[in-house]
Amino acid sequence: MRRYFVGGNWKCNNTIAQTQSLINTVINKLVFDINKVEVVVAPISLHVPWVQANIQKNVQVSIQNSSSTKMGAYTGEISVEQVKDLGIPWVILGHSERRQYNGETNEIVGKKTRIALDYQLNVIACVGEKQAERESGQTTQVIQAQLESIKKELTIEQWAKVVVAYEPVWAIGTGQTASPEQAQEVHAFIRAWLKSQIGTQAEQATRIIYGGSVTEKNAADLIKQPDVDGFLVGGAALKPAFADIVAAANNSR
Repeated sequence: MRRYFVGGNWKCNNTIAQTQSLINTVINKLVFDINKVEVVVAPISLHVPWVQANIQKNVQVSIQNSSSTKMGAYTGEISVEQVKDLGIPWVILGHSERRQYNGETNEIVGKKTRIALDYQLNVIACVGEKQAERESGQTTQVIQAQLESIKKELTIEQWAKVVVAYEPVWAIGTGQTASPEQAQEVHAFIRAWLKSQIGTQAEQATRIIYGGSVTEKNAADLIKQPDVDGFLVGGAALKPAFADIVAAANNSR
């Protein structure tokens, strides 16, 4: 059985006082079976050292982005060497907000993923379609192109350190969530793609998680789907409701 994965992407939110409060009142009070659920939170990079020093041992930390370059004259970037040096095990790559606001193409996301994996980081690789793409029946074509750009850069072995996050852009921060059936349909497509393009081991072992207005109200129904292996949570990850989402995964199956 694949271990469930619940990630909290805090995005560009929180003062240090708010981050401290979230850690102390919510994250450090989470109770879950680590053999069944893996929990990762992604604060802004400025807060990562404090979070690492104060978070409970069963919750891991992720950076929200890393550079497509190594260390050097790249003002404002965070290189994978620096992420690794700080002992951060995870990085989120290809999030739709990075694609939309920072011009990250499929090719850039593929390159970033390879560099992160070359440094033994674990990658949460985000894919997903826009509203117009879904309405025109292009969902699978868009996601396949995003996955192909990553595949092009990786060895088969490196897929063992990748979690694929399906985040329909039309559902992120909108309150409009994909139905469990819609999520399952896309997750099943991704799993079939993994089997045909990477191999049976990747198909069976790779966790495919859902993101897009995940809340404590819809998590239990989503996690019942056979190919939904957890969540990448946005807004609800900043609230006590995150504990209920972790519990939904912990209590499933």
